[in-house]
Amino acid sequence: MAKYEKEVKELLQFIGGKENISAVSHCMTRMRFVLVDEKKADAKRIEEISCVKGTFTQAGQYQVIIGNDVSTFYNEFTKYAGIEGISKEAAKEAAKGNQNWIQRLMSNLGEIFAPIIPALICGGLVLGFRNIIDGINFFENGTKTLVEISQFWAGIDSFLWLIGEAVFWLLPVGIVWSITKKMGTTQILGIVLGLTLVSSQLLNGFDVGSTPASEIPYWDFGIGKVDMIGYQGQVIAAMLAGFVLVYLEKFFRKHCPAVVSMIVVPFCSLVPAVFIAHMVVGPIGWKIGNGIADVVYAGLTSDVRFLFAAVFGLLYAPVVMTGLHHMTNAIDSQMASTLGGTILWPMIALSNIAQGSSVLAMSVLQKKNERAQQVNIPACISCYLGVTEPALFGVNLKYGFPLICGMIGSSVAAMISVGFGVEAVSIGVGGLPGILSIKSQYYLIFLGAMAAAIVIPFILTLIVGKRKLSGEDMMGQENKEHKEDETALMSEESAGTELKAILSGEVIPLEQVPDEVFSQHIMGDGLAIEPTDNTVLAPANAKVTVVMGDSGHACGLSLANGMDVLIHVGIDTVDMNGDGFDLLVKEGDFVKCGQPLIRFEPEKIKAAGHPLTTMLIVTGAGEAENIQYLTGQVAEAGKTAVVTYE
Repeated sequence: MAKYEKEVKELLQFIGGKENISAVSHCMTRMRFVLVDEKKADAKRIEEISCVKGTFTQAGQYQVIIGNDVSTFYNEFTKYAGIEGISKEAAKEAAKGNQNWIQRLMSNLGEIFAPIIPALICGGLVLGFRNIIDGINFFENGTKTLVEISQFWAGIDSFLWLIGEAVFWLLPVGIVWSITKKMGTTQILGIVLGLTLVSSQLLNGFDVGSTPASEIPYWDFGIGKVDMIGYQGQVIAAMLAGFVLVYLEKFFRKHCPAVVSMIVVPFCSLVPAVFIAHMVVGPIGWKIGNGIADVVYAGLTSDVRFLFAAVFGLLYAPVVMTGLHHMTNAIDSQMASTLGGTILWPMIALSNIAQGSSVLAMSVLQKKNERAQQVNIPACISCYLGVTEPALFGVNLKYGFPLICGMIGSSVAAMISVGFGVEAVSIGVGGLPGILSIKSQYYLIFLGAMAAAIVIPFILTLIVGKRKLSGEDMMGQENKEHKEDETALMSEESAGTELKAILSGEVIPLEQVPDEVFSQHIMGDGLAIEPTDNTVLAPANAKVTVVMGDSGHACGLSLANGMDVLIHVGIDTVDMNGDGFDLLVKEGDFVKCGQPLIRFEPEKIKAAGHPLTTMLIVTGAGEAENIQYLTGQVAEAGKTAVVTYE
C-alpha cells in the first residue's frame, strides 16, 4: 500500500482532476502544478489534506507545500494520476501559458535583460560616482567640482568613462546579443548587428537632439538618402533589430540546404537585418522619440502643466526603459538657455528617487534573500545617484508592483514640483544629490517633493510586497525551503513519543556509568550506551542548542515539546581537546531523527585511557510526561526506542 494513497487521491480530485493538469514538477518541499484552469482548484479543501501545509500561486504555477517527503508524494501522485512529470524549468516555461500578455511581455523582457543586469549595475555605480565628482560644485564656495580642482580625480573621471561608455552607450550590443541567446540563434551575429548600431562612423545618438538637421551625415544611395544616426543607449531600436535578425536567421536556416548553410544563413540574415535596422527600425524609433519630446515641451508650457506633471511623473520610468528619455536632454538644455532654468529636470530627478525608494523597500522585504540583495543594494545606490536602469530592469520591472509604486510616488512628487514652479539651473545629478542643481529659492519645496518621492513608494511597496511576495521571493529559494524544513521538523507532531538509540550497543542505566556526575543523576535522568559503532545519531527531530566546538565530544538538543537532551561521548574525553572527534553540526542547526551529529575514533579514545560509554541525558522534560528509560537491551542506532514518554 502506498504511503500517501488517500492524500494523493484527494489532491487529484480537489485540484480539478487529471484533465486540469498541464504539467507537474516538484522542488524540495512543494508540488508545482501548471493548471488548465486554476479556478477549478479548491484551495480550502486541498489545505485540509493531512500532509498539505499550504498552497499559493506564483508565476503561473499552483504550488502545494508538502514538506520533506515531497519526492515520495510526487512519485505516488504521478503514478496514480498517470501523468509524466517534467523539470522545474520546463514547468516554468509551461506556466507562461497561464499568464496574460502583459505578464508574458514582462517575463520576456526580464529574460532578455537578466544576462546584462550585472553590467548595468556596475555601470550604474560608475556613472553615479562620476556624477558626484564631476557634476556637483562642492568646492571653492560652490563654484567648482572635485574634477576641476584635482588632476588626479580628473584622470579617474576620464578613465572610468571607459566602463560607462561600454555599458550604456554600447547597450544595444548587449541587448541584441541577449535576444539571440534567448532565441537560440547565432550570438556572434547578434553582437555584430549591435555593433553596427553604435559604430563610430555614425553620429552619436546622444548628440542627435543638439545637431542641426543640415549637419546630420547620411548615406546617399542615389534613389534615396538614409541618416547615419547611431543608437547609443537605445532599447526599442536594438530589440526590434535583434528580433528581425532572429527571425531572418530562423527562416533561412529552415529553408537553406545544409551543404551551403554556413555561407548563406549568416549573410542572408545579417545583411538585411542591418539595412532594416538603419532604414526602418531606427527612423521609427527617432520619430517616437521626437513625438514624446514635442508633447513634453507643449505640456510644460501649457495651462494644464499641473496635470501634465502628474502624467509625466507617472510615465517617465517606463519611458526610461525604452531608451527614449535621452530626448529630454535637448528640451532641458533649450529651456535652461531660453528661460534661465528648467522645470522638466527636477521631475526626472524625483522619478529616479522614487524608483530607488521602491528598490529600498524591496531590500527591506528581501533582507533574508541573499541572492536578491546582491541586486537590490547596488541598484538602489546607483538609482539614488541618478542611474535607474539597474533598478528598473533588475528589480522593479521583474516584480512589477515596485515599478508601479515608484511611478505613483513620482507622480505625486512631480505635481508638487511643477505646481510650485520648482526650477533647476541646469541638468544635474538625477538622484538625491539633485537638490544641488535646484535654484536656492526652491530648496524647501524640492525637499518636500523629495520626501514624497522617498516615502510614498517606500510605504506602498512595503504594503503591496507583504501581500504579493511569496516566501521564496522574500527569503530566497534556499532559505524558504530551509525555513519550511525547520517548521516541519519542529512541529508538535514531529516530537513523537520516543527517543531512538544514538548509537548501536548495550543500553545500561546511568548508575553503571564510571562517573559520579552522571551516575548520581546530577545532570539529570537518562541512560548510557556501550557503543559498537562510531557515529552518534540524533534521537529525534530537534534543534541543536549547545555544541562543544573545541572538543567536539558533546552537544545539546531541544525537541518541539520542550524536552532538552544532552549527548556526551566517553568519560572525561574533554581532555582530548577534540582529537579523535568530528562534530558534524553547529549550534542553531535543525536535525532529523537519525541524522549524524558526532563521529569519533574509538581507538584514539581508548589509547587516551577513556571509556567509550556514551550518555543520553534528559536535562529538561518540557511537556513530556511519564518518561521511561528502556535499559538492559542491545539497541540499533536510529531504530531502537530507548526512551518513551507521553
